[in-house]
Amino acid sequence: MKVSKGTIVDATIINAPTATKNKSNTRDPDRHQTKQGKPWYFGMKAHIGVDSKTKLIHCVVATPANVHDSQVLGDLLHGEETRLWGDSAYAGQQSVLKDNDPKAKDYTQVKGSRHRKLTEQDKAKNRHKSKVRAKVEHVFHIMQRQYGFTKVRFKGPGKNADHLFAHCALINLMLSKKQLLRLSVA
Repeated sequence: MKVSKGTIVDATIINAPTATKNKSNTRDPDRHQTKQGKPWYFGMKAHIGVDSKTKLIHCVVATPANVHDSQVLGDLLHGEETRLWGDSAYAGQQSVLKDNDPKAKDYTQVKGSRHRKLTEQDKAKNRHKSKVRAKVEHVFHIMQRQYGFTKVRFKGPGKNADHLFAHCALINLMLSKKQLLRLSVA
């Protein structure tokens, strides 16, 4: 199967129970809380790097929920990218991109602020980039809806990271099912 040289990066929050009904009456110390929009979330983040053509996951990083998406960008790149797509959380990471792969072009979303509003041209570019970036959301949909990985099941980072890696392997098998079946018939 031919793999493209483009990578789409994104992250999703996986909730953890906030209950303290255990022997020490404490929450899991390896989980942290973060705010996304208005609500607060407690748990971990799954950061993934996805091939832009096949949607296969090639890099996975599990962190506490309070780690910003841009902090693990270097771990999500395989080093042979020619293009990198990401949302505005990855904007301004050209130095990390150049350190990991100097040939790669940055196609992350342009970020506006209250002092610098996005122009119509910037908005049009962001819409075009979102069409490619939407492929990573399909992977998260499979992870959370088809495989039910919406809550952290274990205490401690190791078991939950292993659980995440196993889910990503299953997603890759499901996404490449047609190619695998074609190879087995031939």
